[in-house]
Amino acid sequence: MNNRITEDTAEVMRDEMVMRERILDRLRREPATIPEIAAHLERPAHDVMFWVMTMWRYGFVEEVGKPDDEGYYKYQTSQRE
Repeated sequence: MNNRITEDTAEVMRDEMVMRERILDRLRREPATIPEIAAHLERPAHDVMFWVMTMWRYGFVEEVGKPDDEGYYKYQTSQRE
């Protein structure tokens, strides 16, 4: 059981590092909403929301302007990135 938990944690951490770089790469080109990023990455929006919110919390990305008609903010890379 402990091996499985360790494997799951390692996989999540690998995914997070890979996805952070892919998201930052996308946002270096132009600001984007969660659905736009999800479409670009071909990943579920709820996964992308988790990654982007974590990146926002730690200062890697920031919101741009006001939310669109559907309530989504655009995000861009921050100075910390």
